[in-house]
Amino acid sequence: MSLRIYNTLSRELEEFSPLQPGKVRMYVCGMTVYDYCHLGHARSMIAFDVVQRWLKASGFDVTYVRNITDIDDKIIRRAVENGESIRALTDRMIDALHEDADALGIARPTHEPRATDYIPQMLSMIGTLEKKGLAYRAENGDVNYAIRKFPGYGKLSGKSIDELHAGERVAVLDGKDDPLDPVLWKSAKASEPEEVKWASEFGAGRPGWHIECSAMACALLGETLDIHGGGEDLQFPHHENEIAQSEGANDKPLSNYWMHNGFIVTDNEKMSKSLGNFFLIRDVLKKYDAETIRFFVLRAHYRRPLNYSDVHLDDARNSLKRLYTALDLVAPAEVTIDWTDPYAARFKAAMDEDFATPEAVAVLFDLAGEVNRTRSATQAGLLKALGGCVQILQSDPKSFLRAGATLDDAAIQAQIDARAAAKAAKNFAEADRIRQGLLEQGIVLKDSPTGTSWTVAK
Repeated sequence: MSLRIYNTLSRELEEFSPLQPGKVRMYVCGMTVYDYCHLGHARSMIAFDVVQRWLKASGFDVTYVRNITDIDDKIIRRAVENGESIRALTDRMIDALHEDADALGIARPTHEPRATDYIPQMLSMIGTLEKKGLAYRAENGDVNYAIRKFPGYGKLSGKSIDELHAGERVAVLDGKDDPLDPVLWKSAKASEPEEVKWASEFGAGRPGWHIECSAMACALLGETLDIHGGGEDLQFPHHENEIAQSEGANDKPLSNYWMHNGFIVTDNEKMSKSLGNFFLIRDVLKKYDAETIRFFVLRAHYRRPLNYSDVHLDDARNSLKRLYTALDLVAPAEVTIDWTDPYAARFKAAMDEDFATPEAVAVLFDLAGEVNRTRSATQAGLLKALGGCVQILQSDPKSFLRAGATLDDAAIQAQIDARAAAKAAKNFAEADRIRQGLLEQGIVLKDSPTGTSWTVAK
């Protein structure tokens, strides 16, 4: 079975066929770095981390670009509030982004461009759009995109311009021919001499948000991409405007496949800073380990909403313990995945059907049950190897299962030795007391003819 991807543009599952055989060019819209990342950001980063990992596991050479927006109204306001430079703020937030992403096992993208490093490319694209009559200079000095001159506007969101107007939030035209026209270049205001700005043929100013991604994607990956992704809230207006700008300038499709991940929700509301219902990644990591957070995300399909609560994270942790318990039962052998193996074949079929991680995780539980029954080191190795395709089950099982326990390995072994001595002296009450004391700390002893081993209670 070949890989199929749900294409937001066609609203269908489509067989994946890259522009160049064996190679994939993928662009994902990244963060605006004015604050720390919350779990909603983690959802998107993990979703596309899984995508690029599975593409690589399937034999593709992947060039993955995830941009950083480091100039924006929110960034400017936050820097002023903090009394620091924009560069100091964005550098600090990018470092924090990397700390959070690294903790969650998210691989760094091939390229992570900062918008401010691509101003010349943005200005070049704006110039092309103006020459083609798709951009115009407004009376206030801004340069805007004329959406009504782009015939395909609305094809990603599936709505006409008139339908989009029905839900618009633009109250005034502000020099625009149409309220939906995106700003390509924001003119610097004479009343704000300290405003961040760049010189250009359009006058001093700074880029609009949408043109940033159009320019960076084209500069790093070419005029047409294989995959363009991001959160579902970016379909309109951000991705719709990217399409209009890029295709208007280049006369080529911007991307052959569009992928959008669902939200993390709290009380059925999208998690966002504007609503104040967000949970920072670094705060959640104080209570839950990183692999549990990642597993919590993987248990839902990337396109579906995911409800956040401590109850769901606790359940994810307990479920992950079940998989690690199987790996603790028998040391996994080093294996190369044989994709004809029934479990591996089912795992691959799930991932090839639009990266269906819930079904893939279900295969892991079935395989863990097989390991529990057969005590097969090869099957345990396969369990670990398949988990590695989505970056789980790579920790030491005992360390994971014992997380939070108060005893270290030496202390546990000392208790086991003391219990053995008590049994040899026929002091069975003392032996039972030691066993019970360890159990109360989450340590389960297993007696066998060859000795006593231990594991952590599920």
